[in-house]
Amino acid sequence: MNRRPTVLAAITLTTVTALCLSACGNDGKDTKTNDKITGAETGTSPSAPTTSSPPPAAGRPKIELPADLTYTFDWPKTGNADKDAVLSDSEQSIKAVDMAIVNQDALDKGYLYYYEGEAAAGTQKFIQNYVDHEAAITGAYRFYDPQLTVGKGGTASFSYCEDQGKAFVKYLKTKKIKKTPVTAKSYVIYHTSLKRNSEGVWVIEKIVSQSGSAKCQP
Repeated sequence: MNRRPTVLAAITLTTVTALCLSACGNDGKDTKTNDKITGAETGTSPSAPTTSSPPPAAGRPKIELPADLTYTFDWPKTGNADKDAVLSDSEQSIKAVDMAIVNQDALDKGYLYYYEGEAAAGTQKFIQNYVDHEAAITGAYRFYDPQLTVGKGGTASFSYCEDQGKAFVKYLKTKKIKKTPVTAKSYVIYHTSLKRNSEGVWVIEKIVSQSGSAKCQP
């Protein structure tokens, strides 16, 4: 179940988001949305090592998620202030997208705080797919094997793996949970490009994912 938006030049965002939800067991409906994001281009588990709470910043959203969603972030602190800030904001950005799905709001301000441009447009369509199918998410997610480079001028490249084997789609009307078997596609690699904005927050500008990555297999 690939829950994060994929942005690839060879595949349209609409097609990708439809594939994301179909992998979780959707009913094959097409997704449509007329809403647009301003400024967007078209196109925890307590026992797990986690990053610290993000530093204060103007307007930083409060992330509130239901008890049936749990997270493990196996990317402990590095000791480098910039890298640790990227890790912390990336953790918050992941949860913010899930909060938008739970809230059934493709324009939720929480995730828009962490996504801009191409990544924001793709994420909007991704969330809208869940809204169109009246579906949310449930289960446990694990993120691991972080690879992070911070460049000059407030830019960063961050890749990581996600284990979706214990995560499922939950249909809101029927309360049905679509249980899916664990396969190679349950392990997903993500590549993100980030920049530090004027408030010191690391925001995602581009995000690409690949299901079944050999690098992420257990």
